Amino acid sequence: MTPELPVAIRHYRPEDLELLRQITVDSFGAVALDQMLEDRLGIWNERDWKARKADNINDDCTANPDGCFVAERGGEILGYITTRVDRINSIGRIPNLAVVEAARGLGLGRRLIHHAMDYFRDQNMKVAKIETMASNVIGQNLYPSCGFEEIGRQVHFAMLL
Repeated sequence: MTPELPVAIRHYRPEDLELLRQITVDSFGAVALDQMLEDRLGIWNERDWKARKADNINDDCTANPDGCFVAERGGEILGYITTRVDRINSIGRIPNLAVVEAARGLGLGRRLIHHAMDYFRDQNMKVAKIETMASNVIGQNLYPSCGFEEIGRQVHFAMLL
């Protein structure tokens, strides 16, 4: 990384996808529901949690490419955020947010969240939602500090068929 250059947030481009998939796999690990499923139930369909979690990014970028943003410095992608918009109910949702390990602590997650909030306002959303696993200490601290309120907790159940 070149710290003297500013970090810019720009729209996602299709050529970013493979790197966003890799950042996702590198970033989530122990806080990914898919890994928890695998730890408990094993691998099925010969696809591990990394493949399933990375597929979520494909889905996000396909469903709402205009609402996917990357943080970049000197041509190097340092993080990203994806969004979904429910226009009928005016709800914006952030499905995925990740920052590369070397760039953590620079406030990029916060900047990406604020950028997404501006996008939601431009899209006339009235509510913004984000969720995280209880094991995600970073998210548990970051989201309330960005203005989100904890509304409820969800318990996930699974079984092999």
